Amino acid sequence: MDLGLQGKRVLITGGSKGVGLACARAFLAEGAHVALVSRSQAHLDAARASLGDAFTVAADLIDPEAAAHMVREVEAGFGPIDILVNSAGAALRTSAEALTPAAWRAAMDAKFFSYIHVIDPVVKLMAARGAGVIVNIIGNGGKVPTPVHLAGGAANAALMLATAGLAHTYAPRGVRVVGLNPGLTNTERVSEGLKVEAQRAGITEQQALEQAVSRLAMGRLAEPDEIAGIVVFAASAQGTYLTGANITVDGASSPTVV
Repeated sequence: MDLGLQGKRVLITGGSKGVGLACARAFLAEGAHVALVSRSQAHLDAARASLGDAFTVAADLIDPEAAAHMVREVEAGFGPIDILVNSAGAALRTSAEALTPAAWRAAMDAKFFSYIHVIDPVVKLMAARGAGVIVNIIGNGGKVPTPVHLAGGAANAALMLATAGLAHTYAPRGVRVVGLNPGLTNTERVSEGLKVEAQRAGITEQQALEQAVSRLAMGRLAEPDEIAGIVVFAASAQGTYLTGANITVDGASSPTVV
C-alpha cells in the first residue's frame, strides 16, 4: 500500500523518545524526512544517532516565543512542514489530594499550551499553502478520568476539543487535524505515572504495573511502534477523508461508543 509519504517533511514534537521517536522511525521507513523537537539537546543527539538522519531543534514549547522561533527555524532550515505530529509535553501525575490551582495551571502549560504554541503558527502556514496534516497524540485521560491524572486529563480533554474545532475550521483550506488517544503505552511517561499510583496505593511499582495490566482488555501495554503505525496512516494519502476525529487507541480497555 502506497502511503504517499515519500519526500514529505514531518515535524515531530517530543520526538526524541517514546511514541515520538517511534513515529520518526515509522515516517523515515516510508521515505519521509523528519525534524525532531525536544527540550533536551542530549536526547535529540541520541535520537539522531539512532535514526541516522533527522533535523533537530531544542526548544521549550511551553514558551510561546520559543515555539514560534522553532517553527521559523524548521521552515527555514528543513523546509515547509507537510505534517506536524504533536507528542511533546506531559502533565505531572499528581494525586487529587495534592492538586492545587498552580498544579492545574502547570498541567495546562505542560500539555495543552505546549501543543497549541506549535499548532497555531503551523496550521496557519499550512492553510496559506492549501495543504497539511496535524496529528495530535493526546491521551485517553481526556475521556476517562483517573485519580492521579485529573489535571492532565483536563488538558487532554481541551486538546480533543481544539482538534475537532480546528479540523472543522481549516478543512476548507486543505488542512486535516486528527487526535489520537492512546491508553497505557510502554513508555517512560507511563512508568512515571505508575510510580505515583504505587505511592498513592501503598504498593510496589511492580504491583501497580500488574494491576494496570490486569485492567487492559488485551492483557498488555501498547508498544510505541503500534501507536506510531496509526499516526502514519492518519497522516498518509490513505487517510485523506480522516479529520476532526479523536480516535481512542486503548485496545478496547474502555469500551465506549463516543
